Amino acid sequence: MNKQIPPFFLSDEYFIDEKVNFLKFANEYKVYNDQGAQIGIIKQRISGWQKALTLLIDKRMMPFKLEITDVNDQLQATITRGWTFWMSKIIVTDPLGAEVGIIKQKFKFFKPTFTISNPVTGAEIAKISGDWKAWNFSITNNAGAEMGKISKKWAGAMKEIFTTADKYNVSIDPNYAESNQKVAIVATAITIDMVLKESK
Repeated sequence: MNKQIPPFFLSDEYFIDEKVNFLKFANEYKVYNDQGAQIGIIKQRISGWQKALTLLIDKRMMPFKLEITDVNDQLQATITRGWTFWMSKIIVTDPLGAEVGIIKQKFKFFKPTFTISNPVTGAEIAKISGDWKAWNFSITNNAGAEMGKISKKWAGAMKEIFTTADKYNVSIDPNYAESNQKVAIVATAITIDMVLKESK
């Protein structure tokens, strides 16, 4: 096991619950494990000038920054995008600021696709694609084998906790190696709703 991977990313099941913060003009998402215990939060960092510009400029062009923290507010990963005028390039960094993945978006009507690449070699490490309208995504590795899912369908204890439509589940195959690649893949998967909203 890679000892550098933040503990947050050692889980195989993530349940994401959106909390809209109207005062900050930004969304926050709480993250739970399969036992219903909160393990983290996804926060959107937005500056005063960005709040003002959202009234004037298409937000699809504007930069954004998402931070994944644990319950102790310790940074686990960051997702950032700079100014963009076409398909986005998004960077995933670890808590020390090292790049662990590059995300590129490709939109095909309601079927967005995200490719996740190694920032050093440029080799594709995973792909997330699916139907945004039906909220059903598949996570595949570079060989095309499915290694996870993103959906709004789950059972057990979490079914009792989450009953509304603005929640979703990220499930990763337990056989997948615990590595920095997993940080990039899970970070992309659990923030997919926020990334899509910022790109819409």
